[in-house]
Amino acid sequence: MTSIDLPFPGLHSGIERVPRVGDDEPAQTGKDFTSDQEVRWCPGCGDYAVLKAVQGFLPDLGLRRENIVFVSGIGCSSRFPYYLDTYGMHSIHGRAPAIATGLATAREDLSVWVVTGDGDALSIGGNHLIHALRRNVNMTILLFNNRIYGLTKGQYSPTSEPGKVTKSTPVGSIDHPFNPVSLALGAEGSFVARTIDSDRKHLTSVLSAAAAHRGTSFVEIYQNCPIFNDGAFEAVKGRDTEDAIIPLVHGEPIRFGTPDGSGLGSKGLIRDAGGGVKVAEVAEVGADAIIVHDAYQADPTLAFAMSRLTDAGHLHQAPIGIFRQVERPTYDDQARAQVSSAQALVDEEREAQLASLIGGGDTWTVV
Repeated sequence: MTSIDLPFPGLHSGIERVPRVGDDEPAQTGKDFTSDQEVRWCPGCGDYAVLKAVQGFLPDLGLRRENIVFVSGIGCSSRFPYYLDTYGMHSIHGRAPAIATGLATAREDLSVWVVTGDGDALSIGGNHLIHALRRNVNMTILLFNNRIYGLTKGQYSPTSEPGKVTKSTPVGSIDHPFNPVSLALGAEGSFVARTIDSDRKHLTSVLSAAAAHRGTSFVEIYQNCPIFNDGAFEAVKGRDTEDAIIPLVHGEPIRFGTPDGSGLGSKGLIRDAGGGVKVAEVAEVGADAIIVHDAYQADPTLAFAMSRLTDAGHLHQAPIGIFRQVERPTYDDQARAQVSSAQALVDEEREAQLASLIGGGDTWTVV
């Protein structure tokens, strides 16, 4: 499998206000973030790889364990908090972003993470997910996408491809699936990325950038379910992925495929006449026609067009990396500013404002 480098600094730190481990304290390791709970996933599940990557990555943040919290919903991925020696909560089906919003707003000193799956986040939890994204709450959302319901034993999910035969669709699914990256971009997500469970180097790089971002960081992780949907991402997880993985690296031309004489991929992404993007042979269109990736671009139109290369659940070529990373005010910062502003008022001003709220506008007298 092709490993993807991702030199991508955060625009500003999403964890800059969280207490850090002191210089005089022992350096943390992955073992410090590993709980004593038995990990209970099926053999070969992609969740193991993500867990190991997260446990190995968390010490690099330099944060105290008591200032890190993982909130999950319901599903195989939602067992995640049990296996980390941080604070955590196995919450309600689909409601993890809502609970995490409350935590992030009330506790500026926390690094808040949400772990969810394609069923948990995009079915019953779809409403909470899109509103967390549009509000830009300071949290990191990891969506494990295996395109199936695993915990309940193999029903089709909101990301299963059309025609998918499962226990709940015995003659094939007729639903049109969600594209999680497209959904996140459409909800005005300020950080939107995609990575793969089995590429630890790339996964860790994306997690680093997501944690450094102030606002809602959304990371879709292609994750294999060997029991109920084995091989769903074989195109981008097999041995030969040069023609399947389209690496997105900020500031670099989007090229992939078998290297040409220049040492770069022989294929690339170009704009098409309809306003979208398409794959082209570099030798036919010229290197200057290839799109240079700009994840900092305020307008998400091009990022959305690239996300549609995996439209309708058909996975043949998939952009992998950070689609968008932009700055905009966060919900929790603004909420805390309003509270601070109200607290700064003297008693007389506060009473006057309260009287204005109660007696202002339309009033009724009930007799």
